[in-house]
Parts: sequence; structure tokens; C-alpha cells
Amino acid sequence: MSLDTVVKDIREEANARAEDIRAEGETRAEEIESAAESDAEEILADAEAEVEREIDQLREQRLSSAKLEAKQKRLEARRDVLGEVNEAVEDELAALEGDTREELTRDLLEAARDEFDAGDDVSVYGRSDDQALLESIVDEYDGYEYAGSVDCLGGVVVESEQSRVRVNNTFDSVLEDVWEDNLQEISNRLFEQ
Repeated sequence: MSLDTVVKDIREEANARAEDIRAEGETRAEEIESAAESDAEEILADAEAEVEREIDQLREQRLSSAKLEAKQKRLEARRDVLGEVNEAVEDELAALEGDTREELTRDLLEAARDEFDAGDDVSVYGRSDDQALLESIVDEYDGYEYAGSVDCLGGVVVESEQSRVRVNNTFDSVLEDVWEDNLQEISNRLFEQ
């Protein structure tokens, strides 16, 4: 075997080995590239899914916030309407006249009378516009006297030093009690829920 043949065999073997290494490198490079593309696609899919979750969460938060704001505005509007209704009732009570005002005032004084002992000196207070009415009514009760005015829509505030009792039977206090006891029903009737 000649030196040229040995060199040729070594070259061919080296070229074959180089070709194997190059083919192995290309295969490995393709595997790495394929894995990288797969990882990139997975990362992209995860990022897109995260963005969708964030968008959904933000949409849900905004929707919840809008619903809460709408509910608060509805409640404020209802509160305003209830306030207007209450004011209208107060105006009607303040405007009562004649027999109706006298009858209600008598009933409220009579209801307060049960709280006092016979023989007590009882002071009766009422709306300043009702002074003449109150004076005529208290003249019918022994030991009762009109003692002055209080800021109210009508009715009476009755007190006695002896029994240390004070009864607030004004239209205002009766309206407040009735309003609180029936607020839900009033609201339901106004807003038909």
C-alpha cells in the first residue's frame, strides 16, 4: 500500500467522519431549533392566555364597578324620592286646619294624659300657630295649662314636674314612628320591586 493510498484512505475516513459530524450537528441543530420553536409557541400561548385572563379580569372589575355605581345611584335616587315624600307629608301635616287639626290634637293630648297622675300640674306645649286651639282644649282639663310653643308641625308636648314625665306627641314624632315602621312598605309601593 502506498503512502498516497494511506493518505487517500485517511482523507476519505476524515471526510466521512466530518460528514457524519456535520449531519449529526445539523440534526442536533434542527432538534434545538424545533425545541426552541415549540418553547416559543408555548410561551406565546401562555402569554396570550395571560393577556386574555387579565382582559377578562379587567372587564369583570369594570362591569362590577359600573353595576355598583348604578346601584348606588339608584339608592340615592330612591333616598331622594323618599325624602321628598316625607317632606310632602310634613307639609300636609303642617297645613292641616279646622276640625281635622283639632281632632288630631285632642287625640294626642288624650293619649299623653294616661302618663300623668290625677292632680299633677301639667304643662302643654305646641306649635305657636296652634296657641288658641291648645288654650281652648287645655281649659277642659283640670291642672293643665298651655305653657308655650315648641318647634313642631302640630300636636303636643306634655310634661309635669310632679311625675317628672315628658311626652312628645307631636305630629313630627308620630310621623317619624310611622315612617320608620313602614319605610319598607312605602319604598315597595313607590318603587314596586
